[in-house]
Amino acid sequence: MKTVVVAAMAACGMGAALAQSTPSKVELWGVVDAAVRHTTNEGADNGGLTKLIGGGMSQSRFGINVEEDLGGGSKAIAHLEHRFNADTGMKDDTAPFFQLAYVGLQGPYGRLTMGRQWNVLFDVVTSTYASFPYSPYMDAYKPELGMAAGARTNNALKYTLATPDRKWVGTLQYSFGEKNNTSSVQQYGVGALNASTNPQVAAVRKALGGQYTAGAPIKNIPGLGNAVQQVINGVVQTSADSLSDPTGLKAKVEEVGMGAMKTFGGFLRYSANGLSLGAGAMRTTLPGGSDLDAYTFGGSYRSGLWYFNAGYGLNKYKPTKYANRVDSYINYLTDRQILNKMWSGQTNGGFSGGYFENAADKRQMIKLGVGYQATKQLNIGAHFFRSKQSGSSDGTYNGNANFMVLAADYAFSKRTDVYAALDHTKVSGGAGLVIDPQSKTKTRTGITVGLRHRF
Repeated sequence: MKTVVVAAMAACGMGAALAQSTPSKVELWGVVDAAVRHTTNEGADNGGLTKLIGGGMSQSRFGINVEEDLGGGSKAIAHLEHRFNADTGMKDDTAPFFQLAYVGLQGPYGRLTMGRQWNVLFDVVTSTYASFPYSPYMDAYKPELGMAAGARTNNALKYTLATPDRKWVGTLQYSFGEKNNTSSVQQYGVGALNASTNPQVAAVRKALGGQYTAGAPIKNIPGLGNAVQQVINGVVQTSADSLSDPTGLKAKVEEVGMGAMKTFGGFLRYSANGLSLGAGAMRTTLPGGSDLDAYTFGGSYRSGLWYFNAGYGLNKYKPTKYANRVDSYINYLTDRQILNKMWSGQTNGGFSGGYFENAADKRQMIKLGVGYQATKQLNIGAHFFRSKQSGSSDGTYNGNANFMVLAADYAFSKRTDVYAALDHTKVSGGAGLVIDPQSKTKTRTGITVGLRHRF
């Protein structure tokens, strides 16, 4: 980490004198991580896939930390963090340029921050019972983040208070919904349904007696759910004179999912003599009106060269009611799309919860891990996660998932290390429980070898 102490930032003498009387510290820091990863049962042909990834142990990123001494033990702070893929130099297209961006005040009264921040679920797990003490998560394989409600929150206020010795730390979080809703998705979606030349959609439209309108009744027509979901996914074919961008609806759903969402939650942590214990809870109100209640608790213990951790997480989804109307049903499906993005992906939860009335609404996970510092330079760790999903009315998405990872990290210096990891995922239960919709596989093994440098 490189630190620049700014003693004079103004062109005139008065500005320089002011800067010297209130010194600021500006830190430019970053991580560059690249790895070769091989996975089995990936892709439509269910074959293996070997690729270079832009982050194996850590996601590559750079950031700026700013502190200004305000006197009396108080200071102003600001934090910016940009994440990118080291293999291509590009950022993730579905993520904002700054993954974190906040400003705040800190002093004897606590710490207040405002902006896009880690949420309280991520905070308590990372600070209390993270998987790896030298790197909280393995970026290429972190199933516990499928329980963290997206990990980051926009438009958030966070207030943290700690005892002087930091044995006790507590945080409260609130974020504003800012009237982010699915109205644009509804308008675009109804237009796409009306314009669609897809035979299934046309049959449903005919059964309804004509064109879709915002308040058109669903009438429990078979196939309507799939038709609307096709629109949500942005894959419905439209006539040339209807929508200039037939895939634009999917982008609108992504925009809604990345926008403002109302949250409220908090966590409490205790840490002393190698023992850390913590618990957190958060409610997220999704743009279509559904609620996601998430809870977690756990702890870790350090003794000499050993590190032990255990934790539990629960997500309970309360879907919005759609009252037999197309527009409300689009609300429901949009919220399910957002939830599945939080829950799915082989690095982030491992399997889908489903979209329609037979979708699951509850997920639980336990995690157990151990780490050992074999030498001054070599750390090894093994972790097991077991997840249970339930609430699917016909059992399609009910079942279990096991995640296992073994990792070793060797430090050449304080800033440069190499690592190797072996992971395995297995899901079982209903037909909808697959690791990804392309391969439809229920088992996958991954091998990752990489190099990381921190500055």
